[in-house]
Amino acid sequence: MDARKFKSGALPLSLLGICISLALCGLAFQGRADDAIQFNTDILDINDRKNIDLGRFSKGAYIMPGKYSMTVLVNKQSLDEQPVAFYPPENDPDGSAACVSPQLVEKLGLKTEFLKQLRWWHNEQCLDLTSLKGIEARGDLAVSALYLNIPQAYLEYSTPDWDPPARWDNGIPGLLLDYNLNGQVQKNRNGSGQTQRLGGNGAVGANLGAWRLRADWQTSLNHQTGSGESSQRTFDWSRYYAFRALPQWGARLALGEDSLQSNLFDSFRFTGFSLVSDDNMLPPNLRGYAPEVTGIAKTNAKVTISQQGRVLYEAQVAAGPFRIQDLSDSVMGKLDVKVEEQDGSVQQFQVDTANIPYLTRPGMVRFKFAGGRPSNWEHHVQGPTFAAGEFSWGISNGWSLYGGAIAGGDYNALSLGLGRDLLVLGALSFDTTYSRARLPIDDGTKKGGSYRLSYSKSFDEYDSQITFAGYRFSEENFMTMSEYLDARYHGLRNGKSREMYTITFNKQFRDLGISTYLNYDHQTYWDKPTDERYSLALSRYFNLGAWKNLSASLSAYRNKSRGTNDDGMYLSLTVPWGGDANLSYSSSWNRNNNNQRVGYYQRLDEHNNYQLTAGTSRSGESASAFYSHDGDAARIDTNVSYQSGQYSSLGMSLQGGATLTAQGAALHRSGNFGGTRLLLDTDGVAGVPVRGYGATSRTNMFGKAVVTDVGNFYRSRASIDLTNLSDEAEATQSVVQATLTEGAIGYRRFNVISGQKAMAVIRLADGSTPPFGAEVFNRRRQQTGIVNDGGSVYLSGIRAGEQMTVHWEGKAQCEIDLPALRTDVALSDLLLPCRRVAAGSEGQADAPENP
Repeated sequence: MDARKFKSGALPLSLLGICISLALCGLAFQGRADDAIQFNTDILDINDRKNIDLGRFSKGAYIMPGKYSMTVLVNKQSLDEQPVAFYPPENDPDGSAACVSPQLVEKLGLKTEFLKQLRWWHNEQCLDLTSLKGIEARGDLAVSALYLNIPQAYLEYSTPDWDPPARWDNGIPGLLLDYNLNGQVQKNRNGSGQTQRLGGNGAVGANLGAWRLRADWQTSLNHQTGSGESSQRTFDWSRYYAFRALPQWGARLALGEDSLQSNLFDSFRFTGFSLVSDDNMLPPNLRGYAPEVTGIAKTNAKVTISQQGRVLYEAQVAAGPFRIQDLSDSVMGKLDVKVEEQDGSVQQFQVDTANIPYLTRPGMVRFKFAGGRPSNWEHHVQGPTFAAGEFSWGISNGWSLYGGAIAGGDYNALSLGLGRDLLVLGALSFDTTYSRARLPIDDGTKKGGSYRLSYSKSFDEYDSQITFAGYRFSEENFMTMSEYLDARYHGLRNGKSREMYTITFNKQFRDLGISTYLNYDHQTYWDKPTDERYSLALSRYFNLGAWKNLSASLSAYRNKSRGTNDDGMYLSLTVPWGGDANLSYSSSWNRNNNNQRVGYYQRLDEHNNYQLTAGTSRSGESASAFYSHDGDAARIDTNVSYQSGQYSSLGMSLQGGATLTAQGAALHRSGNFGGTRLLLDTDGVAGVPVRGYGATSRTNMFGKAVVTDVGNFYRSRASIDLTNLSDEAEATQSVVQATLTEGAIGYRRFNVISGQKAMAVIRLADGSTPPFGAEVFNRRRQQTGIVNDGGSVYLSGIRAGEQMTVHWEGKAQCEIDLPALRTDVALSDLLLPCRRVAAGSEGQADAPENP
């Protein structure tokens, strides 16, 4: 800023720190580091040396006794914001020290042996930092933070992205709604009228302490004009349940309706309880995997993934190969995949998620317990009361013993297995399961065994991996719980599994830029034809002359079901066209048709992208468009398609959520239904761009936003996008962290000052000015300026109609009413009268709270 804009004698705020530093050179005496410093004010070039308040600078990092809301950082890793008190130490009545409360100590993650050595002061309410050598605490009001430095030897194991259980945050109480809506209108050219479809699924819930209450829902509405039939409507509450984390056991406790989670037995729906060790509570390098679903869509299509009738995932995808990787890692067992094409055809196949050996690290035990009664979709229990349990024990560095049982009156099953880490040869496991089921008298008792072999091997030196997962042979009289229930209550005995296995192979040819993927699923039955699925994918990145980063891919599949083959192939070539766009050519073949398409894709920004496609096939010409927008309140996908002589269609999907808490509410994009989320507060400042790990969202009119791309039991970060922050907003803290438990609604606050900035002069009613070094605070306790010589101050966060207070001698002395700034008034012409604070009102909201 041009120095000529300041009045004579005014000292810019940026020079204040330099002047104080120079004043240190004129100390009246030298003392201990904890002694108060006496400043020689003669060195300062100011008009009124007697009217100076440098008391706040007389001790390093001095904070006036009181209670403050601060973010606590342990070795630079932040915990949640909480009240922190500052008291005069017992041996220094004029000093100030942070009170590290017993509640805060519980979150530090100190090892048990060191917790026993702690001493306390201030009526046993504050930690004596000298209890353990090397612990330091430092408060910083400028960023509302308390910094704790603790030697790592005192702390439980942690990594840069994972915290010990003591630091996990259960979040705040609140309500939530998550939804995914899909709508489509299709006009048929064959005279069959117009088809209208609307479907959706989602979850509603409430959080109270560590408990999460949830209810999943799904709905559909189908109507066809000219058919003479009424609309088909359905709405179902598919599941009611509650769950919480038990960190001391490394487990998840769930009550209500659920599907059995098991590595040994087939899943079935039941009502009761489950207690399952949760790998998500382990450090990232000890965690498991999440299932993946791949396929090829012939047209713009809707992909639905369900398990036992409950929809887990539903989305619109563009024509071509698709890969779905964001399923929850708690999903186990067989998944039903349905791909509904716009030409009316439907692909259906199953994916088995149990594809790794059930091995456990040495000395660790993984367990799963459940009990209750099987139930149906009408929420009625049906079947025997049962108890189920299983374990996997890491016997040594290489061997794992695992087993389990289901005890349910007329149905019982027992399983036992052994796993072996073969080191350079991979990992192998084998188990056998025996079942005994008593059916109505005509069928008698069915006894049988099932035998499973799994193998997995990564060839790092060859950039490849092979998994021979879940080879399973079942005798004819072997029955799972689901098969027993179907036979016992519905008389169904078809589809008895005989042999099942999955083979997956991945290979990278890095020198050639080629990636390969091969998958084969095989399922035979005792009473019906074999089901098989083959899929192959090849892709390559390459350069061609002046063209860089071209990509080509080839995908092929065969689905064999009920003796009928469904074959398909897809070939594509993509050419970059500028920084955020590409041109593409694709060709697809199947038994009924073949398509040739050209397309153009462009990413407009991090929130918007679109794709245009035109093509030809045996059925005639076609055209389609696909547009996606990541909004602050929801994600919107739209698509339009035209097929000559057959149909024209318009589709839209809307994915989002709403979160309501006592700290505020916001609409937002959706993550996992009912999953973890983080409510961000920018001190009431609207329009602040914030982000987790995805696209930014702007805070709503109340200064609130919710990000859902945060993990469970994993240190997540959220930040303010400073490059797109308004010129009238200033963030003294732009990054927050949180380690949230599953399903939590976390809460973090950014210290944001919003408003205009100006150079002003503050005067009291008697014509005097506040002393040099006095501080100015807004109603949110944010420091907005420090008074210089002659009452001059560079103020930030000026908002018409609000008040600020000026502090010196340790308390608020006067108040300022902020006017509306006119752009035609010079910055140095702003005069702010400051009226004295009435006696007894020093405890106002903008002053620190006294202990």
